[in-house]
Amino acid sequence: MASKMLDKRNANTVVVLDFETTGLSPNMGDRAIEIGAVLLENGRITDRFQQLMNPGFRISSFIENYTGITNTMVRGADACSLVIKEFASFISGHNLVAHNASFDKKFLDAEMSVATTGYDGTFACSMLIARRLYQNAPNHQLGTLVKYNKLPTDGVFHRALADAEMTAHLWLRMLEDLERRHQVSNVSFALMKTLSKTSKTGVAALLEKQRTNVVV
Repeated sequence: MASKMLDKRNANTVVVLDFETTGLSPNMGDRAIEIGAVLLENGRITDRFQQLMNPGFRISSFIENYTGITNTMVRGADACSLVIKEFASFISGHNLVAHNASFDKKFLDAEMSVATTGYDGTFACSMLIARRLYQNAPNHQLGTLVKYNKLPTDGVFHRALADAEMTAHLWLRMLEDLERRHQVSNVSFALMKTLSKTSKTGVAALLEKQRTNVVV
């Protein structure tokens, strides 16, 4: 019930998050090594969360090179379960956004399970929504979409907070474009989730329903 109520909220108030991890799948024993997140309230970043996490085993040299997060950096960090419990408080009462959300959700769910805690919001995927709204973009990787939309960036990728902030800017641009280009205002989180699951050919009809006040 709480999640359904959250989904009806305006999409400009969410937590945007990103994980850096030891690999691709918690089912294969991979763990989170960094989490970064920003809280958007009424379209503005009002708070940030960033912490390294000690996964309890050595990070591969590939992941060290890919993320810039080294074994030395995580050696003194808190265990994943301690960080995730703190993060659970940060996201409490909010819906969640991530770029390629299925990846971040599976790690969040896995770490929450280990820490015996949880969350009440639901996820929307900025990558899937961008595929519907920016069908002419060269691809829908975060870095490409940042350049395509001329969004602010410090050029840092594959660090959690930097990626979360860029995703937040992308999310806000998509809300802006829905209002400016498609005349759809006061976009609900539920609509963004529906948009992410709509076929590319069905986007125009969905947005037309919104303009004629058919609620999704």
